[in-house]
Amino acid sequence: MIKKFTYRTFCGFLLGLSIFAPGFSGSVIAIIMGVYHDLLRIISNPFKQFKQNFVYCLPLAIGGILSAVFFVISFRFLFETYERAVYILFVGLIAGNMPIIFAEVKKRKIERNHYVAGLLAFMFAFAICVLGGGIGQSPDESYVGITTFALSGFVGGAVGLVPGMSVSTILIIMGVYSPLIFAAESLLRMNVEYIMPLGVFGAFAVIGLVAASRGIKFVFERLTGLANTAVFGFMGGSLLGIFIQSLQIYDPSFDWLQGGVMLAIGLLASMLFVSMGKSMNNE
Repeated sequence: MIKKFTYRTFCGFLLGLSIFAPGFSGSVIAIIMGVYHDLLRIISNPFKQFKQNFVYCLPLAIGGILSAVFFVISFRFLFETYERAVYILFVGLIAGNMPIIFAEVKKRKIERNHYVAGLLAFMFAFAICVLGGGIGQSPDESYVGITTFALSGFVGGAVGLVPGMSVSTILIIMGVYSPLIFAAESLLRMNVEYIMPLGVFGAFAVIGLVAASRGIKFVFERLTGLANTAVFGFMGGSLLGIFIQSLQIYDPSFDWLQGGVMLAIGLLASMLFVSMGKSMNNE
């Protein structure tokens, strides 16, 4: 019981990073860690077996909160100081996970519409990454309207369950990424002025999750081969898009030895995630 609680807390920590780390897809991590389909089932009907759902999601929520604090305190510094190296790390994380998804694709006969879905998913994810173009506004652009926070929360929640999609990249495009980071930093400094926008964003993100979950659940249950091929396309498009972004970043502290080390760390970490996920799901 304690082992599973700790494992799900770790999963929640990784899932939380997807909100803050551009190009990082929480749904892909959830698939690899073996919690995606459980989350999809719970979110699509949260009040069915409510007590069991609460017990399952509590450590995920704790991990998500911890990852938010971790990112605001330290990961933001890494982005500002070693931005290109961090992007290369994400390339490694995604690349190390792609063989697992490809194995799922090969379990079923690949039809022509699967290729089309994979190609469209690739192009869409690539375009989203390229349009994202990095961190976005400077941190002092700290205010956007409540309506914008609500809309971005709903959209971010809705795409959060789409494998390969990065919530943070969507938030960058919608112009709320830096204001959210600024608000989180302010709240950690006990400045309660930004509780309202953060609360509105969080509430509408939950609404977006619930609204999109049933459709995504239907696709994965009824069109499994198509869905897995689309996931693979999303991941491929994300990987290429993030790598191209990394090449466009001006980072005088970067060298390719540093990049190679970060790539290796990402690959090893992704293999560790896969191994942990298989171990826990076999128990």
